[in-house]
Amino acid sequence: METRTPPQETAESVGNSLKPLPPGSSSRDVLDALSGMIELEGLKVGDRLPPEIEIANQLGIGRAKVREALTSWQNMGIVVRNKKAGTRLAAEVSANTIHLPFTLKLEAESLLRTHAVRRPLEIEAARLAALNCSDSQRLLISARVAELIAVHSAGEDWRQADYRFHASLHEACGNPLFGQLIRQIQEAFNEVYEAPFGQPHLGQATIPMHTQLAEAVVAGRAEEAARIVGEIMDMVEAEVLEIMESQNV
Repeated sequence: METRTPPQETAESVGNSLKPLPPGSSSRDVLDALSGMIELEGLKVGDRLPPEIEIANQLGIGRAKVREALTSWQNMGIVVRNKKAGTRLAAEVSANTIHLPFTLKLEAESLLRTHAVRRPLEIEAARLAALNCSDSQRLLISARVAELIAVHSAGEDWRQADYRFHASLHEACGNPLFGQLIRQIQEAFNEVYEAPFGQPHLGQATIPMHTQLAEAVVAGRAEEAARIVGEIMDMVEAEVLEIMESQNV
């Protein structure tokens, strides 16, 4: 019968595959190095990673950079962390393909994981915004969507305009927790993966639908607003899955 090394012993025996990083390395570089270590040493869900100080020493970087990188993984549900148990894997980090670096697979899974959490929050925020927004907030929502469409039509980078539009919906919903939670989820991913799959304008096909969304919210059509957001989120998820399939992730 096959036996496995207990998790508490794993942390003491792993990490030898880590190599020093060049000066100025980013959190993404740290996580790429850790991903490689996890695959090479066959760590599974529940196994413990080396302590922060050990990782920092082997990579030749500051402990704060390691903590920042691991916090990003924690926010994306890839690891769980506490002082007594250390840092343990909560999601599989392994290579399922020989065609691409497995870090791309991890990026895709992280995006889908954060997207799944964000989806119901965005839907409910839009529904509540349609029910609760004030006259001044209706004007702001209309202005923000007009800005988004104008920037997108001009062929410019529309991401910040899109952020401002959705922020106006979150503010109008009447519960500041929606905006805070959605922002935390999105920032957790963006700290590491600024341009998913090297495509900074993921979800571009959904931009025209934002006009319909704004009109539904401004008119107070709550269920229609919720439905449109659901369709937008579904389109983004379908795009991610299509990219994964096309790149054999």
